[in-house]
Amino acid sequence: MKARIFDTTLRDGEQTPGVSLTPDQKLRIAIKLDDLGVNVIEAGSAITSAGEREGIKKIVSEDLSAEICSFARAVKVDVDAALECGVESVHLVVPTSDLHIEHKLRKTREEVKRTAIEAAEYAVDHGLLVELSAEDATRSDYKFLKQVLSEGIDAGAKRVCACDTVGMLTPERSYEFYKGLTELGVPVSVHCHNDFGLAVANTLSGLRAGASQAHVTVNGIGERAGNASLEEVVVSLNSLYNIKTDINFKMLYEMSKTVARMTGIYLQPNKAIVGENAFAHESGIHADGVIKKAETYEPITPELVGHRRRFVMGKHVGSHIIRKRIKEMGLRVDDVRFEQIFARIKALGDMGKCVTDVDLQAIAEDALGVLAEKPVELEELTIVSGNKVTPTASVKMNVDGVEKVEAGVGVGPVDAAIVAVRKSVKDIADIQLEEYHVDAITGGTDALIDVVVKLKNGNNIVSARSTQPDIIMASVEAVLGGVNKIVSDKKIRESENKE
Repeated sequence: MKARIFDTTLRDGEQTPGVSLTPDQKLRIAIKLDDLGVNVIEAGSAITSAGEREGIKKIVSEDLSAEICSFARAVKVDVDAALECGVESVHLVVPTSDLHIEHKLRKTREEVKRTAIEAAEYAVDHGLLVELSAEDATRSDYKFLKQVLSEGIDAGAKRVCACDTVGMLTPERSYEFYKGLTELGVPVSVHCHNDFGLAVANTLSGLRAGASQAHVTVNGIGERAGNASLEEVVVSLNSLYNIKTDINFKMLYEMSKTVARMTGIYLQPNKAIVGENAFAHESGIHADGVIKKAETYEPITPELVGHRRRFVMGKHVGSHIIRKRIKEMGLRVDDVRFEQIFARIKALGDMGKCVTDVDLQAIAEDALGVLAEKPVELEELTIVSGNKVTPTASVKMNVDGVEKVEAGVGVGPVDAAIVAVRKSVKDIADIQLEEYHVDAITGGTDALIDVVVKLKNGNNIVSARSTQPDIIMASVEAVLGGVNKIVSDKKIRESENKE
């Protein structure tokens, strides 16, 4: 069996409170979705606005491999708006529950059914492929639901969809519900919302029952608690049910990050498949097992979805990981010094502190009585910022004994300062800021600020931290800590290669 993927990130996903995508952002996401391998891209709802139609037209003009679809209510004006955009298909939606018919539309069942049939006929007559979709289908009278969809098929609809609009299904009921709809004789789509946290499970059950297409969104974004998550559905289908899709799994993590950045809806760390902790290990028992054989504590490899494995140093960390990281840093410690290092890391973990690579190196070098090498040091930092001034930073740096003076501008003083630092060290380390996280440790305007950054240089990724009362200085010191770690590691590798 093979399942089709109908992605509605650009329509249902954009209905997430606070999310509004520009036409160009929609186009960028659509191109990446097409590269990912989704079968249908619901590019938006053409009737919504001029900007929405512009975005859909941009996507259509790219001549992508995926079918481009527009959401449409069962009214002529919505179908006309979709036709104006040049889409191949419409996701034609009509409410079928008495709750919606009586209280939202204030119509009768017969009026709703007639409207659906007329809209389907109109769309088909104008060359559109119609996927007739029942809103609030899972709270509808089942006999009436099947009647509406059946007459829609007679009117020319090529696919039907039943929406669990407020997430009322359970996996058991989902199987029976969608199994009954497969008797209609056309492809059936599963569309589940996550109000009870069951959207993915219900989608999988519907597909097992005979539905052939899943409506999903990247990261599971959408109204209220969201929709079925694309990455969770396709990986579960592949790994647990041996049901294939056209999805390029290696792009899933990258796709997730792209949508998170563009929508501003960032993921909880423990999000399945694509969360930052999905392949992170702190427990000593788990980490030791993964080092010996990854399958002991990983059901799939991070490489499958384009993710990466990482080991976290905290109070649960085991000695194997600490020894491994110290060795990678080019340091050699005896058993006595290692126990000192290990005890200090445990103590920091008990204080609630995340131990970064720079922290570990500082602890190890302190235990060895070695002064940390600092190829890059800050000598001066000047910031100019205000409500009518472009934030500007200038730095004077000592880079491997050479004085460097650079300036940078940014969206704020912190951004400007980091831009200036990056420019000053570009000759020895072309760094990219992968992550930036800030916390106020204490209360009040004089709070201590804890900044954690992740820097990337080629394939090398390091984390670094600085805690200071000044957010700008804490940010700069954290970046410099990471830069010095990258440069020191580079020198160690070069030295080993010469040997």
